[in-house]
Formats: sequence, C-alpha cells, structure tokens
Amino acid sequence: MTNVRAESNVPREGFGFEHVPETDQSFENALERARNGDRLTVADGVELLTTGTDRPGIDITRKERVLEAADRRREEVVGDRVTFVANLNNNVTTACNTGCLFCNFKNTAQNFEVGSDEEHGGFTKTPEESREIVADARERGIYEVTSVSGLHPGMALDDDHLELLEASERGDLNYKSPDEYTIDPATYTEQIRAMSLPGIHVHSMTPEEAYHARRGTDWSYEDVFRKLKAAGLDSVPGTAAEILVDEVRGVICPGKIGTDEWMEAMEAAANVGLDTTATIMYGHVENEMHRVLHLERLRELQDRTGAITEFVPLSFVHQNTPLYERGMVENGASTHEDELLIAVSRLFLDNIDNIQSSWVKYGDEQGLKMLSCGANDFMGTILSEEITKRAGGQFGEFRSFEEYVEMITAIGRVPAERSTDYRQIREIDPDDPPFGPTLGPCADGTPLLD
Repeated sequence: MTNVRAESNVPREGFGFEHVPETDQSFENALERARNGDRLTVADGVELLTTGTDRPGIDITRKERVLEAADRRREEVVGDRVTFVANLNNNVTTACNTGCLFCNFKNTAQNFEVGSDEEHGGFTKTPEESREIVADARERGIYEVTSVSGLHPGMALDDDHLELLEASERGDLNYKSPDEYTIDPATYTEQIRAMSLPGIHVHSMTPEEAYHARRGTDWSYEDVFRKLKAAGLDSVPGTAAEILVDEVRGVICPGKIGTDEWMEAMEAAANVGLDTTATIMYGHVENEMHRVLHLERLRELQDRTGAITEFVPLSFVHQNTPLYERGMVENGASTHEDELLIAVSRLFLDNIDNIQSSWVKYGDEQGLKMLSCGANDFMGTILSEEITKRAGGQFGEFRSFEEYVEMITAIGRVPAERSTDYRQIREIDPDDPPFGPTLGPCADGTPLLD
C-alpha cells in the first residue's frame, strides 16, 4: 500500500481523519480504466485525483493525461456545446445561527431581532419584495430564479408548521416567533409562491433548508417537498453537501445535517418528481479520499434516482471565513487541484451528463480552462451573487449573453442557451447578434441589460 499524499495548497494534517488517500491501485491502471470507460472505483479516483499516491505532489505530466481523458469523455457525452442559463439569484435572508466555519454569508440571527442595535450588512426580504425582484427580472428575459438562504429561526414551512412550532415547548428547534424580528421572513411556501411567476423556474430549498422546514414535526422529507412543489418549487439545489463524509462535516459544519440525512432529503425530492443538482465544496480541510467518497455517494444517489441534472464543483473561497481566521486553513485549493477535480468528476460520475465550471469561483480565464478539463456548462447570468462575494470572492456578479458568446467562441466551442433542466438547448450563432435569452416567457432575444 502506498501512502504519500499528493501535495496541496491546503494543510489537512492534524484533524485525525480515518479516511486518508491511500490505495493499492496504480495511477497507470486507473488511467487506463478511465480511458476505457470502465466504472471507476474509489481507489481509481484517488489515484487520478492525486496523480498517483506513489509520489509526493501533483505530477504535471500525469495531470495533463487525466485532463485529456476527461476532455475526450466530455466530447463523447455532450459534444462541443457550452451551455448557460438566463437566471437570477434571489437569496431571501442572511439570518442564520448554524455556525458553519466555511461561510461568511450568514449573519447571526439575533442581530435581526426587534431592539437589537448591532450593526450588520444582512437582509431579509418579504415575499412582496421577492416577487417584485423576480417580476422585474422576468420582464428582462430571465426564466430561472435560484434562492438559497440562511436558516432564519422565524421561518417555518407553512402556517401549519408555524402553529406547531409556536405550541412546542422544545428548546432545541432553532425557533423564535417571526414577531420577534424587525422583518417577518414569512414561510417557505409563501416565499416560493411569491417567486413562482408564470414561466419562471424556481430552483430552491436545499436539503438543509428542507430540514429546517420540518423541524419539530414527524413529517417526512416527501411531505415537505410535496408542499413546496404545490407552492411552485420546480427543482432542488444540491448545495449544503460540502463534503459528504461525516468526519469532515464534524469539523467544518457541525451544526448541519449529516451525510445520510442529506442523501435522504435529495432522494425524497426526486421521489416527488423534482429535478435536483449536486455540488461539492472542496479545498478546505478535506483530503483527496474524502473528495472521491463524496463523488461515489453522488453516483450512487444518481443510480437510484436519475434526477441529478448537473454537478457543480465549488472551490472553497477562504478569505473572510472562520476556517481561515482561526488558522485551520491557509488558503483554498490550488489551480492544479481545481482542474483535477473537474476532470475526475467527469470520469467518475458516469451517470451525470453535465459538469459545471463556475466563473464566480474560478474567474473567467480559469473558468474557460475548465471547459477543456471535462466541464461543459458555464453557469448563468446570475444578476446577483452575494454568497461568494461575502466570502471574499473577487469575480463578477453578472454575465451577459454577449460575453458568453464571445468567450465560448474564442475557445472553439459552441455557445448554447439552456433551460434549468437542460431539456431545452438552443445553439447561438456568433455571427447573428444581438445576443439575449429566448427560452423565457418575456425573452425575445433582447440583451438583458438593454
């Protein structure tokens, strides 16, 4: 057994993890299996992600061979299209008491209470405000709204849930009456209903939010997602996944649900007919074995449900986060790690067609490079992106169709507008401007900012 961990920018020693990147496989065997299209084992994935556990550091020559295999697989699976979507981020509230050490998006919920004089940069939107924001974006051609929020103690699933929480004498439910806050966050169903305008796809309610929406009850996740679907929810973002290995979750987000419950919630969403996505947030305290175990759990989930439309790797943005401020990490993943994560995801996740490159996390230049490492989707227009920005991310908050067409054409690929679920895809002729969305109810090809 070899046990030399690939060198990384992130120090991961000192946490006493049971899972370490050691295998009995060889890099060459793993790469051959990947090239042949065999279903990879965890050991295969670790060898590819580390470029071999028989030597320290990432071997650049080996890395390029992995990237080449992944790019060929991408072409075989989805061709040369690079897709993107016309979407809006409308996060409802930053109030949250979960205490995740990787996050600087949330604000302590106590600061939002009536009588608090604590200054903070957070917000809570009423359903009326959410509806106005989405309605304005719809008129401009947007047809997807993504909404991922903090776990506000005053938020309940619906009026029935609110009544149960008010009557409960339990002190472990992270609940306070909405009356105790300067702005009533309303219920999840009210917020979803407000954003669910005709022709708008509502992508919301992470497994963590679904857990919050059933706390203190005996409701199943199916019960919760059925009510949300009836209110207008169309698909579920597989965020809050971070790393689906509990020994890592115990370090970076001990207040969050565990791996099994995350999987249960995602399977429940699929069972009631909702599409889902899946993510990984990597480059903090985890090692390469944890990353591949995460991929294996997603692959197993997709084998059971077939509901995951895309996989979204999220490189940890370390600035302004408690993990960095407490000295638990020195920085995030290296560029080599980013490229290998995209590539190994393409090779390992043989049942998920679409792999996303996040220009918000990687920037434009590196984001484009990821499209030659196995990725085929380049996110969306995201008229607002608060989460990465508040963690110290340096890249933009808006991407126009014109920019998309110019960048994708420059690397010799085919720009294509898509729906959230990838069931509608429109290739765009770079010689036929102007460029704007066409798949939404008010989308007639007019540029979004005109």
